[in-house]
Parts: sequence; C-alpha cells; structure tokens
Amino acid sequence: MAVSGSRPAAKRDFPWWLVAAGVIAVGVAILIATSELYAQVFSIVSKGIGITVFVTVVGFALATAVGLGMALMSLSGSLVLRQIARFYVEIIRGVPVLVLLFWIAFAGVPIIVTGWNAVTAPLQEAGVLGELRVRDISLLWRAIIALTIGYSAFIAEVFRAGIQSVDEGQIEAAKALGLSRFQRFRLIVLPQAIRTILPPLGNDFVAMVKDSSLVSVLGVADITQMGKIYASGSFRFFETYSIVAYIYLILTIGLSLALRGLEQRLRKNQAKR
Repeated sequence: MAVSGSRPAAKRDFPWWLVAAGVIAVGVAILIATSELYAQVFSIVSKGIGITVFVTVVGFALATAVGLGMALMSLSGSLVLRQIARFYVEIIRGVPVLVLLFWIAFAGVPIIVTGWNAVTAPLQEAGVLGELRVRDISLLWRAIIALTIGYSAFIAEVFRAGIQSVDEGQIEAAKALGLSRFQRFRLIVLPQAIRTILPPLGNDFVAMVKDSSLVSVLGVADITQMGKIYASGSFRFFETYSIVAYIYLILTIGLSLALRGLEQRLRKNQAKR
C-alpha cells in the first residue's frame, strides 16, 4: 500500500532541481555578459562546441549502426556470427574508452594503414590508388573511430535487449502471414523494440557528449581542449573550467530534457492506439 500510495506523490513532484539549475544557468549567463574576463573565457572555449557536437553526432551515428549490426549478429542463427558478436562486445566493453582512444590513435590506425597498403598494392603500382599514410588520417577521425568502437559494444546490448523484449508470438504470426525476415524486423520488431531501446540509447548519447571531452588528450580542439589551452596560458583555472563545466551542463541537461519529452510523447501516442 505504501508503494502504491507513493506513486501519485511522485507524479506531482515538482522539478525544483530544474528550477535551481535554471537559476544557476541564468546567473552564469549574466556573469558572462557583464564580466570581461568571463566573456573572454566563454568566447574562446565556445569555439570548441562545433567540434564537440560533430564528434558526438558522427560517432554516435556510426556506433548505432555498428551496434545494431552486432546485435543482429548476436541473435543470428549462425553460431559463428553469434560468437564473433559476443567476442566483440565483451572485449570492447572491458577496455576503458581512454585506453581505447590511445590504442586506436597510435597503434590501431598504423595497423589499418599497413593492411590497406598491402591489400591495395597492385592498384597502387598501377597508379589507380595512391599510398595511404598514417598522417592522412587526422586525429579527429581517429578519435571518432575510437568512440564509435567503444560505444558500439554497449549499444549492441541495448538493441539486443530491445529486440528480445518483443513478444515471440507476434513474430510467429508475422511468419504465418508470409512476411520476410527483413519485413518482420522493419514492421513488427523494430517499432515495438524502439520503446524499450530509446531510454538507454538516449542515455548513451548524453554519455557520449561527456566522453567526447576525452578527445582533448589527442589535441582535438573541442570544448575541453580549448579550455586547457586558455587555462595553461592565463592560469585562470577556476574561471576557465567553470565555463567548460557550464557549457557541458547546458548541452547534457538540454539533451536529457529533450529525450525525456520524446519518450513521453511516444508513450502517449502508444496509449492512444
């Protein structure tokens, strides 16, 4: 009874935390507008927002595609494909993102370049392709590759759980109607699985916004790197990293609220059906 009685109270719970966060955000915005020092810090640090957004969006899109592929392999009827997918997911999830970032940037990319040149050697000798060099792959794209690989393993598990949550009886009914495997996935499985997938997938997206700050260790000019450069030259560490944290909070809280609104809208649409 205590649990059921607490639910209405939870629904009426006013988001005072959001009000407090909004007051702080407005206060910092006023400080930036009125203080020459904070305005200068913000103008420099904000130059990295574009790189942060680019790394996050491209990395997450690629990670989602790879993760979906791995999830489908893990649910495949082929033992080989299932084992390959499980090996990939378990190994990648066991490596910290920062370590993976360094490995891809300084070990993985040279290996890939060497392998590419070995495979395309006949085409290079014929003048069709030029030789690929390690420096041809920028640190920005090395960072995106690392984040793609790192997050795809977690996203694969999200997709796998969502797909398995669909009632098996509906899939059997679709088979009886003569729908192909692709049609069953597109028309029956995915629309229902997306309700289960969306919340954790949104959490991973927000997490990638924060983990994109790791690309600064490679010198990529994102928000964190711009803050590091300014702080190391001006020794204004408090002001600089306060602005860095402020920008990340605006991005992450804004995304969290948008994703929560989307999730609620999907639930309302589903309830109307």
